[in-house]
Amino acid sequence: MQAKRETVQTLLDALPFIRRFWGETVVIKYGGAAQTESGLKDKFAQDIALLALVGMKPVIVHGGGKSITDLSARLGIDSVFQNGLRVSSEKALWVAQMVLCGDINTEIVSLLNDHGAKAIGINGKDGNFAKAVGIDGLGFTGDVKEVNPDLLLKLIADRFVPVIAPIAAGSEPKQPGFNINADLMACAVAGAVRAKKLIFMTDTAGVLDKDGRLIRSINRADAARLKENGTISGGMIPKVDAALSALSFGVDKAHILDGRVEHSLLLEILTSEGISTEITR
Repeated sequence: MQAKRETVQTLLDALPFIRRFWGETVVIKYGGAAQTESGLKDKFAQDIALLALVGMKPVIVHGGGKSITDLSARLGIDSVFQNGLRVSSEKALWVAQMVLCGDINTEIVSLLNDHGAKAIGINGKDGNFAKAVGIDGLGFTGDVKEVNPDLLLKLIADRFVPVIAPIAAGSEPKQPGFNINADLMACAVAGAVRAKKLIFMTDTAGVLDKDGRLIRSINRADAARLKENGTISGGMIPKVDAALSALSFGVDKAHILDGRVEHSLLLEILTSEGISTEITR
């Protein structure tokens, strides 16, 4: 009986957050261990299904860099990076599209549907909803310049969970498209659909202070100070910069969340303390 009471109390504790975020769009950048480990993949799918069933509107943007690198190596195509971004030759773009759209996207959609979500896979070329231009020196790696949210909003209104592969259309006829960094695609999508939250699922606990403790909340001024003193460094810099970019697009809050924790999305959205670093205006 005590266990049942604790279950009921957990549901009651979540009720204010379900009420607060009912009808709100939450964009989740899905990557890291949560996307590759089978147990975590199932927990993620359960979280998305539950969020959708209680009235939230999840939108997923996924990565797949490791899989692209692995297949490229098997095909004898070198993987080259500049400042953390992949240099995409036409062959590398072809590999990226095959992996992201043809493999990873369909796997995520199937997994979500198996767990009761109503998922559908798309990429920026579908309806030309995301257009990009090339980044100097990076070939067919691009930067999103335009997102037409009409397609996404229609899917969301019909209670679909869009699962977006980070491939964008070009602006010129017969242009083969662009490979987009998934963090940047998530920012552009979140801004276009006026998301309440943008959540980056990572393989880190969040932004840590110099003693290794989680910093619960930072704003733009805090981020600048923490970068200057070296607290935010290395691979965390582009994550924080992407979160700040999302805020400038009109997103209410961004979160850097440890995707290695089971049910991390529910712990973040439906509990009072959460487990991430939130980045606010």
